[in-house]
Amino acid sequence: MENLLSIITFVPLVAAAILALVQRGGGAAADRNAKWFALTATTVTFLISLFVLAGFDPADTGFQFVEDRDWIMGLNYKLGVDGISILFVMLTTFLMPITIASCWGVEKRVKEYMIAFLVLEGLMIGVFVALDLVLFYLFFEAGLIPMFLIIGIWGGKDRIYAAFKFFLYTFLGSVLMLVAMIAMYLQAGTTDMVQLLQFEFASESFKLFGFQIVGGLQTLLFLAFFASFAVKMPMWPVHTWLPDAHVQAPTAGSVVLAAVLLKMGGYGFLRFSLPMFPVGSDVMSGFVLWLSAIAIVYTSLVALAQADMKKLIAYSSVAHMGYVTMGIFAVNQQGIDGAIFQMLSHGFISGALFLCVGVIYDRMHTREIDAYGGLVNRMPAYALIFMFFTMANVGLPGTSGFVGEFLTLMGIFQVNTWVAAVAATGVILSAAYALWLYRRVVFGDLIKESLKTITDMTAREKWIFAPLVAMTLILGIYPSLVTDIIGPSVEALVTDYHASLPATELAQAAAH
Repeated sequence: MENLLSIITFVPLVAAAILALVQRGGGAAADRNAKWFALTATTVTFLISLFVLAGFDPADTGFQFVEDRDWIMGLNYKLGVDGISILFVMLTTFLMPITIASCWGVEKRVKEYMIAFLVLEGLMIGVFVALDLVLFYLFFEAGLIPMFLIIGIWGGKDRIYAAFKFFLYTFLGSVLMLVAMIAMYLQAGTTDMVQLLQFEFASESFKLFGFQIVGGLQTLLFLAFFASFAVKMPMWPVHTWLPDAHVQAPTAGSVVLAAVLLKMGGYGFLRFSLPMFPVGSDVMSGFVLWLSAIAIVYTSLVALAQADMKKLIAYSSVAHMGYVTMGIFAVNQQGIDGAIFQMLSHGFISGALFLCVGVIYDRMHTREIDAYGGLVNRMPAYALIFMFFTMANVGLPGTSGFVGEFLTLMGIFQVNTWVAAVAATGVILSAAYALWLYRRVVFGDLIKESLKTITDMTAREKWIFAPLVAMTLILGIYPSLVTDIIGPSVEALVTDYHASLPATELAQAAAH
């Protein structure tokens, strides 16, 4: 079947347009119809994406399902997936129906809420399938708009502050990426990412404002892209927008933000930084590794001090993304396999944790940890599911959280044992803050009057968690479902990366 990638990219966007144009009026019936329509559209998108996965050949390390057409002003509309991008597409299409199903309690401007999520899904898929610089940039930046609106309209009391902080941080980082893309076009004469992967950008060192730029243009291009992707991940110290955005965003917004939007940064490093600027990446890798190690320890300690459940899980996300950047810049098979696995696993686990917070927030309208305690007495099913994802977040063997962290630590240990030693403390700290949260919310006596009438999870809420529980367990027990698909593409990336490093340039980098 042709044009599958265009279909899964534009089905949500077309559905959003239909919802905007066709549905008139308000009322409970109209709101219910909007929810069912959005759920149907996202489910159809997921079902179509299964055909992409079924037809994908992991042994082929090139791009598959490629669509290449003339677009505007000499630019091409070019889409394709490889072993690195296909699972991010699947993660997005898998999570969106779950996200929409979690929105059933929304009552404010329901139609517009559904439209925002449908547009966001199309743009997120577009990021992972785009094979043209301009197309990638358009999808990457346009995704800010629906997320900005989701936080700014349906968020908490400080939603305007959080929305603007989110927008400004991510937009300012991306301005430098746009400048770098223009420089790449001027040097290579094309915006085709497949051709750019074969192009060798200048790596001769030169002086700029009295500073010796080791790696030359490649290092400057790397830094420009790094500014955008580091904010998106987000890496320490440009992570401060994330806790505010999570706390103020509605539950579904937090799920998408943590599960998919953060992964665009890691995907960008794998798609651009390592293959296109190998010398620049090599020069800066030590810096990135130590930033990642600091992020793991620092944000884990900050998480321990939080009084808001969402904020604690947000800082946990920053710590887990530290393992991702660490694995990527180890630039070996285990490191990158682990980083990709960790991103996919974190998508399921962090999304589920934010949904867990949403379940009790819908009942009590507070996220303060001290407002809870003893929930196991009234909500046994909730306590079980919350415990499962808490353990997965800690990295309990048998869950997907363990596999990603273990592989990244294996990868980094081969490169830098000191970074590995610092990062390994994050495993202990994650257990500390996750179990501390769980104990205070779920265990103990039910002494607060307001909690004595709280009800357990509904059938709809249980069904929402079921696929997330299944994926976390399946990938934890049988990780080769992921590694078999990503392995050949990662191996090709690592081989090409090391083959692209001139010995003279490495010697210069070592000298400095």
